[in-house]
Amino acid sequence: MQEYKQNLNIVKAPQDLEDRLRKALEPVPAKKRTKNRATTWVAATAAALLLIVGTYQYPAFAYYGGKLFNKIELSSLNFSELAEQGYGQTVNKSKTLDDGTVITINGVIADDNALLMYYTIDRPAGSVFTENSSFLYDVSKMQGFLTDSDPKEGIGNYSKDETQYEGVYKFEPVSPFSRTLTVTFSELQDNGKRASYPISFKFEANKAMNSMLKQDISQSVRVDQGTVHYDSITASPTSTIVKGHYKMEDGEYPRFPGLIKLYVNGTEVKAWGMQQSSNEDGIPGFELEFDVLPTDKIETVELVLETAAGYQKVEEPISLVSPSDRSIRIGDEKLWIRSVTKTDTGYDVVIARKQFTYLDKEQMSVQAGGNAVPVSSISTSRPWDLKNGNILWEQTYSFNTMEEPEHLLLDGFHYIKTYYKTISIPVDIK
Repeated sequence: MQEYKQNLNIVKAPQDLEDRLRKALEPVPAKKRTKNRATTWVAATAAALLLIVGTYQYPAFAYYGGKLFNKIELSSLNFSELAEQGYGQTVNKSKTLDDGTVITINGVIADDNALLMYYTIDRPAGSVFTENSSFLYDVSKMQGFLTDSDPKEGIGNYSKDETQYEGVYKFEPVSPFSRTLTVTFSELQDNGKRASYPISFKFEANKAMNSMLKQDISQSVRVDQGTVHYDSITASPTSTIVKGHYKMEDGEYPRFPGLIKLYVNGTEVKAWGMQQSSNEDGIPGFELEFDVLPTDKIETVELVLETAAGYQKVEEPISLVSPSDRSIRIGDEKLWIRSVTKTDTGYDVVIARKQFTYLDKEQMSVQAGGNAVPVSSISTSRPWDLKNGNILWEQTYSFNTMEEPEHLLLDGFHYIKTYYKTISIPVDIK
């Protein structure tokens, strides 16, 4: 449980009005617009919604106004301690299960990156949690007006007497226009089926949703076969999200997404992972999640692309005359020609390389008897232990030729390349 606790510190609402708004929004076609026109349209729509919603106006306005960079250990404190610091909305809504167990939602903290739900599970008098209790209870979506948020992760701890479980669940962001949110807990029954227990509570966005900083980046870094574009950064009390997209020569995701680090005032912010995505035009994108920013006195914010997909062209033929276990340096990488062996159908060439180095097999052949002979089959990769703490990976490449091959002809290979390219993000904090 302590590991999961550390991982979270990291480690993915009135009915008639809702129906009328949904019907009004559904017919609106998606159109491509310039950034300025899109901004105007979003602002006009937000203003219209605020006027239409009426009683939703103040909470949503409070959510979207202001900036906050305070660092708090959201998962290391119980909700009452957070509330004392002015964070979140107190809920205190309970549901008693059929067996007498009581589930209580203590409070929520939300922003544009996520919603954190703080809850407790109290066993009936005379009962305690057991080793298998973690399988008994589950949580599904958080739902409400314009909200259908999946749980991303959860952590928690048992009390010393093992009668109470105190936990935090992290959900996808919810709409600030939701007035009521409903989350469904479930309990595993003796018959193997789950009983569902929905809990609804009033959602007050101006209390639950602390403000965040949003900053467009609009900068890019060139890599061997394309470009990594950084689009935006959003910092909040729950996490820091960097969004971007790729423009590769083949229009696909790069073979290696890259290692991107975030630095604030020269200090690295802990990273929790990357998710791939794509926009409506099918452009491959990514979303990086980092920890909460470590200070409210921001002087510099930098993104560093340490490693990413690289491609090394091979300009010269590689000799196969005297194979050995010595490395052949090509650019920043190395290859090993381990053996050339005659078979009943031709010759086998065993080539070793690092784990994340991949040969361009479509353009691979051998020069034999004055002819270029393409590869006919390739074995699965297998480890080659160098007995010095390093393990390489080798494969057997078969060629249908009766002439002994003299050279390996290779167009190039893919590998993880070190770039260390830095961009600075101008951040205007008021």
